[in-house]
Amino acid sequence: MPDKATTDSVSVPRRPRTWRTILFMIASFPLRLAQFVLIVCGALLGIATVVIWIGIPIQMATLWLVRAFGDLERSWARWALGVNVPTAERARGDGGWGRLWLARATDPTTWRDLAYLMLAFPIGVVEFLVGLVAVPLVPVALWVVPTLGWLHAHLAAALLGPPKARRAEARAQRLQASRARGVDAAEAERRRIERDLHDGAQQRLVSVAMTLGRAKNRLAGGTQADAELRELIDEAHADAKLAVSELRDLARGIYPAVLADRGLDAALSAQAAKSPIPVDVTVDVAPRPPAAVETTAYFIVGESLTNIAKHSGADHASVRVWRDGDMVTVEVTDNGKGGARLRPNGGLAGLADRAATIDGTVSVVSPPGGPTVVRADLPCTW
Repeated sequence: MPDKATTDSVSVPRRPRTWRTILFMIASFPLRLAQFVLIVCGALLGIATVVIWIGIPIQMATLWLVRAFGDLERSWARWALGVNVPTAERARGDGGWGRLWLARATDPTTWRDLAYLMLAFPIGVVEFLVGLVAVPLVPVALWVVPTLGWLHAHLAAALLGPPKARRAEARAQRLQASRARGVDAAEAERRRIERDLHDGAQQRLVSVAMTLGRAKNRLAGGTQADAELRELIDEAHADAKLAVSELRDLARGIYPAVLADRGLDAALSAQAAKSPIPVDVTVDVAPRPPAAVETTAYFIVGESLTNIAKHSGADHASVRVWRDGDMVTVEVTDNGKGGARLRPNGGLAGLADRAATIDGTVSVVSPPGGPTVVRADLPCTW
C-alpha cells in the first residue's frame, strides 16, 4: 500500500525560537555526520558486494537506517523548529523478506527521507558553524539564526512531510466528511422544524379553531350585535382552519411524516396517488438508505411528477427507485411530448442542485415526441 500521513496539515512557524534553533544547529551536526557516513558507506558497500549476495542484507539494513533516521528527523524538527511534520505510514509489503525489501525500496517516503538526509549534512555543516558563532554574537543570534531555522523548517516540511498531492487528497477527504456532517445536521434540523410545527404551532391553531367554533355555536340567534359578532367569528374560524391547512402542508413540505414513519415506498406511493395522471411506483431500496437520500429522492420524484402534470401532456408516468450497493437510483418516466431539459434556474436544475449536496447527479433524456426520463443517482455515502 502507498504511504499515507496521519494528517494533511504541515505548518511552519514564522520564526522558530532562537535558543532552540541554536541547539538544533549545534546538536544536529554529529547526528548528521553519523547519518551521512552510515548511509553512504552502507550504500557503497552494499553495491560493491551485491554480486556475492552479502550486499542484499547490507542494502536492506541501509534502507532501514534511512527510514529510522527519517522518523528521527521528523521528531527532532517538530521539537526544535516547531514544524508540524506528520508521522508517515509506510509501505509494509506482503509475504517474505524479498517483498518486504522491494516494498521498502519502492516506497516514495523512503526516497524523500534519503533526499532530506543527504541534503541535511552539507546544510548542517553551515548551520553548525553559524550556531557556534551565534553564541557569543547576540545580533547573529537574534536575526540570522531564526531565519536559517525557518528555512530548514521549510526543507523538512517539503521532504519529510507528505507530498502535495497526498495532502490535497487528505484535505478533500476531510472536507467531504465535514460536508457529510453538515448534510446530516441540516437533515436533522429539517426534521426538528417539522416536529415543532406539527406539535407546537399547528396544535395551537387547531385549538384556536375549535374555540372559535364553540363560540359561534353559543351565539346562535340573538340580537343584531350578536349576528355581527357571529359573522366576525365565522371569518376568524375560516382563517384559522385555512392557517392549519397551510401549516400542515408546510410541515409536510419540510419533511413528510410518512417518509419518516413508513419509508420511501409509502411516501412515493402517497405522492403518486395525488397525481392527476396514473403513476406506477416500484421501490426496492433495502436496506433503508440514509435520511438525506430518502428526502432527496422524495423531492426529486415530487417535482418531476408536478412537471409532468403541468407541462408534459402525458397520460401515464412511472417511478422506479432501486438500490445497487451504495447507490440509490431514481428514475421517473412519462409518455409526454418530450423536450424537457436542464435549464439554468429551472425546476430540473433545482433538482440537480439538491442532488449535488450529497454528491448525486441528475440527468434528463427527453427527445421531441418523448418519452422523457429523469434519472438521479444518489450515493448512500459521501
